[in-house]
Amino acid sequence: MAVLTSALEKLLGYQMRRATAVLMADFVRTLSDFDMRPAEITTLLVIAENPDCSQSEVGEAIAIKRANMVPIIARLIERDLVARTRVDGRSLALRVTDKGADLAAEAWRRIAEHEARFRDRLAPADLETVLTALPVLRTAIDDAVPVDEQ
Repeated sequence: MAVLTSALEKLLGYQMRRATAVLMADFVRTLSDFDMRPAEITTLLVIAENPDCSQSEVGEAIAIKRANMVPIIARLIERDLVARTRVDGRSLALRVTDKGADLAAEAWRRIAEHEARFRDRLAPADLETVLTALPVLRTAIDDAVPVDEQ
């Protein structure tokens, strides 16, 4: 007998998790030959769009903890996709290398194709609603009551 999920179909979290799984699987498949994790690709793209940004600025922009950014940046530097430059006596800035810029451009091209595969399934008004609603949900945790206070 098949497992029925009709009660789950009305749950926002269930629907978002299922949709995210499909989107991420296609994203990974689309960029699989880059031999990079999604967080590494995202980090590269943020640095490419924000030359001379700091590691902490990148982490904050994409919601990755500082400790988790260290190995991501190290791998990008090791692959000669990103370089660090000293800005002043203490600060280091990140910038993509020529190789990193080429890879970022190709990633953006493929991501546009990936996005189109899913955006084209939605009516323009529905797409606008989704793109308006998701940032609201991303910040909902800021307003939530901590688990230990419930």
